[in-house]
Amino acid sequence: MAPYDRLRTDGRTQSLETGTWWYANIAGEAADSFSARVRKRMQRACLAAVLLLAVVYAGLVLTATGQRWENAVLTGRLTDETLAAAHEANRTLQHITVYSLAVAMLVLTVIGMLRRRYALTLAALGTVGVSLFLAEVLKAYVLARPDLAHAPAHLTHNSFPSGHTTVAMSVMFGLALVVPYRVRGLAVGLCALWATAVGAYTVAAGWHRPSDTIGADLLVLAVACGLVALLARRGKVGPARSRRFPLRTVFVIVPFGIAAVGGLGAGMVLLVDSMFVLEATDPNLPHVAYQAGHGLAAGASAAATLVLLALLRHVDLDAVPTPYRLTGTIVPAEEAGPFPTEADHEIS
Repeated sequence: MAPYDRLRTDGRTQSLETGTWWYANIAGEAADSFSARVRKRMQRACLAAVLLLAVVYAGLVLTATGQRWENAVLTGRLTDETLAAAHEANRTLQHITVYSLAVAMLVLTVIGMLRRRYALTLAALGTVGVSLFLAEVLKAYVLARPDLAHAPAHLTHNSFPSGHTTVAMSVMFGLALVVPYRVRGLAVGLCALWATAVGAYTVAAGWHRPSDTIGADLLVLAVACGLVALLARRGKVGPARSRRFPLRTVFVIVPFGIAAVGGLGAGMVLLVDSMFVLEATDPNLPHVAYQAGHGLAAGASAAATLVLLALLRHVDLDAVPTPYRLTGTIVPAEEAGPFPTEADHEIS
């Protein structure tokens, strides 16, 4: 039975099979097929991420209120962070270089080649390459930062979206695409610790504003969802076998859920407090603004990780087409066509 078919009505089970190129591209694209559902889900998630990216840019970059708040975040960093913490943040970010990026892409390539998953390897490398390319193009040529808050010159440069966060998150998302389904949660959890820390450190080091980090998270999420939608369109996805992974829940889902809810929740409360409650001359404004920005940056990275895992839940990206095999009674081709003649064999 192909992964795109319904189970038999008598409850019998068969080993999963995939069809020919015709079956994957025609029957696999039926309105209620598994691959079609995954494709539509990923397309909607990609569109939602792009819309949220536009909202973040418009709200925090193209308004005077948003610019004043983010300037307060950068100012508050100097009053809130200790010297040791600032040095640690800078050391962590300085490790993200062209050489480290090349090593990360080499690791993704080796994993994909060893598993002989060439389409997944291209998707993983595409997640990194396309995300970084779009981030640099958007920052340099498309998205501007007009000076609406009359800030000092060192606070007016455009840094949306964050290149460092884009690198970290895209490597983590690429790893999620190329590793086997059974170890996806563990691999993503370990890599996401580093990616989330990078997003938070960009704010702690003063290299980027909170909007830069959030925008990078949404950009990488949109690219990854778009590439998975292409895989689904070509019939390269299938339903994963029903298995429980309690360790993934305990060590990945729960901690990142707490980080996402806590970071975004506390960040939004402090954001409202610093933007609409405290006066511009209040000495507590930079400190509160920095706490809000730091929480939002960490929470957004954790939330993007959970969103990707949720979108790929029960989705196995290792579906490899094999020659279609007829089952049941063999009849002349002009009568049977490409499908079995059993009454309970339904094509979804």
